[in-house]
Formats: sequence, structure tokens, C-alpha cells
Amino acid sequence: MSEQHQGKGHCLCGAIGISVKTVSKNIGGCHCQMCRKWGGGPLLVVDCGSEVSFEGQENITTFNSSEWAERAFCKQCGTHLFYRLKQNNQHFIPVGLFEQSPDFVFDHQIFIDEKPGYYCFSNKTKNLTGAEVIAQFAPPTV
Repeated sequence: MSEQHQGKGHCLCGAIGISVKTVSKNIGGCHCQMCRKWGGGPLLVVDCGSEVSFEGQENITTFNSSEWAERAFCKQCGTHLFYRLKQNNQHFIPVGLFEQSPDFVFDHQIFIDEKPGYYCFSNKTKNLTGAEVIAQFAPPTV
């Protein structure tokens, strides 16, 4: 398991404060079409587990982007707040919302098969295709 530490962050306008018990030091990039449409490029997140709390919850708007996950943003400034797996309440929070730590390491990319050719990260990372990610995270179908 990756090293972790506690984290605090906030949205661009400050209407929402975020406190997490554990922030992974490993940054992941998602290249899926939904993340690129949501933010105009790949989504760079850290795994924050399920122990996440928010101040200013009245300013949070959520969007059910799939059967197993939802995305949230600040309704005041539009900052992307999290991608959350519904089944286990696991939060993936954009790394830019936290104070930058020299310990952060960009180490994995997902939906690598959907990454467009017009950009490329030079970091050596573990890469997963969309099918590999869905097999790992999607709840089993009945």
C-alpha cells in the first residue's frame, strides 16, 4: 500500500473545505472521455478513501456519472471536488485541492486506451485500460 498522510484542502472560492483522514501520495491520471469532458483534460487525483468530510456541504452539487460512481463540484465556483465510488464511498479527489507536497508521486494512469494523441506524460507509470479499470472497480452484475 502507498504511503499516506492527512490532508486539508478547499475549492477555488473557499466555500467548501475538505478534510481527509488519509491522502495517498500516489497521483493517478484518468484519460476517460467523461473525465476529459468534465475538466477539459485528464483528471489528476489522489485516493482519499472513505473518511472524507466537507465544510459548506450546501455548496456541493453531485452528478451520477455512472451506475457505480458520482462526481461533485462546488456550485459557487465550479471546482471539481471528487469522483466517488458509491459501493464503498471511496473518494478520489483532485490533487490540486491540497497543499502541494513534495511527497506526491505521479505513478499510474487509467483508461490509457482512451488517451488522445495530442498530449503525453513523460513519467513512467503503471497503465490500465478502461476494461481493466471496470473489471477492478465496477460492482458485479447480477
